[in-house]
Order: sequence, then structure tokens, then C-alpha cells
Amino acid sequence: MKKTCTLNEFLLAVKPWISEEYIRKAYQDDKGNLVLDFRDGVKNVYQIDDCNAGQIKNILRDFKKAGIEVIDQ
Repeated sequence: MKKTCTLNEFLLAVKPWISEEYIRKAYQDDKGNLVLDFRDGVKNVYQIDDCNAGQIKNILRDFKKAGIEVIDQ
């Protein structure tokens, strides 16, 4: 399921789930969307409409620091 949101909305929505216990992997797809694959089989696609590529890279870096597998595309 694809969700369009602001950066702040995204961060608020995923903050409780930023852990390798919940998120299996994270990556940016070829359309610039941020994709989260959860351990329960759910895949969420986020189109963050108010940030740039550098901010997405920072989010992915923070996910990696939390132990989440980050796929470089």
C-alpha cells in the first residue's frame, strides 16, 4: 500500500516501529519512494512529498543504525 505524507507525518507514524524486531528491511525504490518491509509480511510504500534525496538517505542511515537491513538501490 502506498501512502503520501510529509516527512514529519512519516516520522511520527514509524517512530514506534523503528527496530529490527519490526522492520525487516528498508530501501528507496526507483521512483524515490521509501519502502519498509515489515517482519509480519506487510510492505508499506511512502511517498514523502516535502523532502529531498539527502533527507531520505539520512532516514535510511538512522534505520541502519537501529539494526534494520538497508538495501542500497
